[in-house]
This record gives sequence, structure tokens and C-alpha cells, in this order.
Amino acid sequence: MIDATSLDWNKSDGLIPAIVQDHATRQVLMLGYMNEEALARTVGTGKVHFYSRSKQALWKKGETSGNTFKLVNIAADCDSDALLVEVKPKGPACHKETVSCFGDDPGPGLGFLAHLRTIIRKRKKDKPKGSYVGGLMARAPKRPAQKVGEEGVEVAMAAVSESKAALKTEAADLLFHLMVLLESRDLSLDDVVTVLRRRHAVRAAKSARS
Repeated sequence: MIDATSLDWNKSDGLIPAIVQDHATRQVLMLGYMNEEALARTVGTGKVHFYSRSKQALWKKGETSGNTFKLVNIAADCDSDALLVEVKPKGPACHKETVSCFGDDPGPGLGFLAHLRTIIRKRKKDKPKGSYVGGLMARAPKRPAQKVGEEGVEVAMAAVSESKAALKTEAADLLFHLMVLLESRDLSLDDVVTVLRRRHAVRAAKSARS
């Protein structure tokens, strides 16, 4: 995942700042510091550890609150003196019970789609009474597919004959129902993005050869 010997531990007296990012929403959750032992524990256990500058001791995120970080990936910056730590958070990241140490937005920008997916997945699993998503999932994939078709037509009509506000509303409806349809088939927008990235890479390679 990362070679600890390649990092510049001397620049900050054996500590390296670690920026923690939600792997799904790409939201920055907090800033901590790691020494070599904290990094080794993180990689070895799959649970993020830090070094507390105030307590002068190693600590595992969530050891008292239960709000842990499951490690996904670690990358060093271009100067090898800072780390980007991608995680799957369990519970709030901040000790003040907010989503991140920088605020309580569950998913800034397009990151909100990842947050929305967690809600859709939970509705699919729990099937709460009166849930709109639960009702769609109960008749999946036909009913979600039908809704995607209906909303697609409404988006097209809004694009040519209605206001920008109407187009945004219809596009939101389409995107939401597309996410439900994908989830009903155990897929997500991430899988769609993978296809788009693959196509882009192929076209970029062809362009480079021409």
C-alpha cells in the first residue's frame, strides 16, 4: 500500500500529517498525525491509528467512541511528507458528533450521491413500511425501470419546452430513480463511472496514437 521508508519522517520530527478522506463521498473528514508506528498499525490492522501530539501516545480512531475508520488506501504526496488516507467511516468522524471535523454536510457536491446511495441501500434492506424506495424495490426491477423510462421522457420534454428550474427538477427525478434501479440489480453509479473511465482511456489511447 505504501513504503514507509520512502517517507520524509525527519521534516516534522518523526510525524507526518494525515488527511483522512471518505472513500465514497470524497469528503475530507479530519486531519491527524502519524509516526512510523501509527502507520504500521494502520496498515497492519486495517484500522486507522494516529499519534497524539498532546498525549504523546499512539491512539486508534474510535477506541472509545466506536466511530472507527476502516482503511481503504494510503497515498503520499509529491514531497513524501503528507499522507492521504482513504477510509470507510463507521459513525461520525468528529468528537463533536459531526460527519467531519470541518462540518456536518453528509456529502458535499457530487459526494452527496454516495450518501444518497447508503440511504437507498438501507431502504432496500430494511423495507420500512410506507417507504417509497421500499415500494419500488418490492416490484424491482420492472417498476424502477418503468420510472426511469417515464422520467427520461420528462427530462427530454423539459429540456426543449420548459424552464431551467423544471429541467433540474426532472433531471433530479431521473437520477434518483436510476440509482434505485441500479441498486435493485446490485449496481451503483460507481459501476457506471468505471465504464465511462474505461471508454475514456481507450479513446485517449487511440487519440495519442493518431
